[in-house]
Amino acid sequence: MLDIYRRLFAFYGPQGWWPAETPFEMCVGAILTQATAWRNVEIAIARLKDNNLLSPGSLVAAGEEVVAELIRPSGYYRQKAKRLIALDRYILSRGSSMDWLKEEDPQRLRQELLAVHGIGPETADSILLYAGGHPVFVVDSYTGRILLRLGLIDPPPDYHRIQQMFMDELPKDPALYQEYHALIVALGKGACNPKPKCGLCPLGDICRALPESTFPRG
Repeated sequence: MLDIYRRLFAFYGPQGWWPAETPFEMCVGAILTQATAWRNVEIAIARLKDNNLLSPGSLVAAGEEVVAELIRPSGYYRQKAKRLIALDRYILSRGSSMDWLKEEDPQRLRQELLAVHGIGPETADSILLYAGGHPVFVVDSYTGRILLRLGLIDPPPDYHRIQQMFMDELPKDPALYQEYHALIVALGKGACNPKPKCGLCPLGDICRALPESTFPRG
């Protein structure tokens, strides 16, 4: 796992994730980025920021209709508005300063986050890693695809098994986990697409996938 990280870092360089000014903004971004491109999230966050709706309690006070309209560019905006307000209510119940997110046991916080409407493992772990600074590795669809092609896991990809693989083999370093996750996204977007661009991949010599020219067409 460290060898893969070093190869990706040497190829892509530092990614500088997560681009958020506050823990609350990061939590909002983790919801908004579900099933959409980051550029759409940036537009939605900018609209919330312009309306002073990026602090704990502000989304609950604004109401679902207002929030939904502002985040429309992120897609599934009505669904995401419900999720954002549910998350905002949870945050308010814990304390608006959000210091608790860094100070409390991450396993306990993870279970609480998973109980919030619309928050699954990837979103919960993103909040713990990027907003809380906890050493919890985030797994996404890119991770599963890449590990399958490298021959490091068997199908179907299992979130918790993949997560444990990374956490067993890597130092418990949140900064390393953040950078690694971002580099995996860079590889998934840049080369390891559903139709792979193997010639652009820095892992080609250790990958078990077929060369690009031999992948089935159509």
